[in-house]
Amino acid sequence: MTDRSAPHLIPAGTARVELRVVNSRFIGSAGPAAAVEEAKAFIAAVRAEMPDATHHVYAYVIGHGSSTIEGMSDDGEPSGTAGRPVLAVVRGSGLGDVVVVVTRYFGGTLLGTGGLVRAYSDTAKAVLAELPRTEKIARRRLRITIPYSAYEPIQRLIATHHGTIEREEFAATVTLEIVVPDANVAALTGALRTMTAGQAQIAAE
Repeated sequence: MTDRSAPHLIPAGTARVELRVVNSRFIGSAGPAAAVEEAKAFIAAVRAEMPDATHHVYAYVIGHGSSTIEGMSDDGEPSGTAGRPVLAVVRGSGLGDVVVVVTRYFGGTLLGTGGLVRAYSDTAKAVLAELPRTEKIARRRLRITIPYSAYEPIQRLIATHHGTIEREEFAATVTLEIVVPDANVAALTGALRTMTAGQAQIAAE
């Protein structure tokens, strides 16, 4: 059962490592991917950077817990020796929204099924160990309509609650589209109503 209170960890950047196994080079690259398109773009960038490599094996996990999208590829290695072991390592890392590519330059010596599984698993573990992590914070989008007189103090109020203003519209009143951490929504909306004496109109997008 998934612990809903557990933090959702995601990559805070990218990482790269290189391992040598017998004569083959295994280069692990990892980074953030909040959508399948982002994972595919990361994989394509690694391929473009090392076009002469023998294989670009990858695995990604988008999302967290029970609502995840997963993908993997052996990229020409024997079935089950590459993509599946890398995906198993990614699943076990506790990370979501992450993509790992293990690039192999074949060194002329066959590693066998067990050797391939170990090499790809070890490279995935090594690059994930180097990958910086941060907590994914759930955010809510709100649309706020306020009088002009409240515009400047409410800008400061939104910043205090770690919100960001994405769009502003100036007509008879001021309409702001903001994004704010879920945990701060109740406090922010209460403060907005107090500051504007109930004049603020607040709607969830």
